[in-house]
Amino acid sequence: DTLLSKTLEIPGGRAFLQSKPVLVFDHHGDVEASLPFDHTLLVDEHAVATSEALYRFVQENDWAINQQGAEHMLIAILADSLGFTTPNTTAESLRVASELVELGADPADIEGRRREFMKKSPEILAYKGKLIERIKYALDGTLAMVHIPWEDIQAYSDQYNPSVLVLDEMRMVNGVEVAVAIKTYPDGKLTGKLRTNVPIAEKIAGFFGGGGHKYAAGFRVYEEYDIVYRELITAIDKLLKDYHGNVDTI
Repeated sequence: DTLLSKTLEIPGGRAFLQSKPVLVFDHHGDVEASLPFDHTLLVDEHAVATSEALYRFVQENDWAINQQGAEHMLIAILADSLGFTTPNTTAESLRVASELVELGADPADIEGRRREFMKKSPEILAYKGKLIERIKYALDGTLAMVHIPWEDIQAYSDQYNPSVLVLDEMRMVNGVEVAVAIKTYPDGKLTGKLRTNVPIAEKIAGFFGGGGHKYAAGFRVYEEYDIVYRELITAIDKLLKDYHGNVDTI
């Protein structure tokens, strides 16, 4: 969605898409066709990543994939599957990944670059400690939340995404089932990034017009932080009760 919105902002980008046949690939089952140009939407809910669905389409149509294309497609699968660890990773996902390796993608090189990219400066490590001290817990410790104000975004985002610094740490705390990082901006925008240990992340995001995956999702709204904080607690409380109620009856 972000890449497409940026494409539409490029001079001539919208006109180009409006004048050509367009295929849109996705792997989210709740996708709504709301794009401002004619298109054909191809959704594969069984794919762990859109890249997996795209690979099958390319193979079925006998299109060639060069080394760079194979690398980008493998990176997309690794990212969406969190390194083949999400529950929707299948044998087909691994088969597609192996074929992309045969086409020239190098997992060791990709991992090396990822590790290099993830390195932190001493300043960022110190900031991570401050973020951890700010974490608040609610709903008997099942919800962990951290607020990242605009001042932090200005100071640190060029070096590292503040949300990513602590979300997984929050999710790994004993008893936590939902971790949320909220960023606030001076124009009133508020963004939320979610990581969960139970498959309700996309449902939480859906309360605020967002979406994503069962264990990772996000949303964007224009609302005051205190209001969103209260609404999040209400929504998460309901979804956790619904989830555990359904699990207990199985």
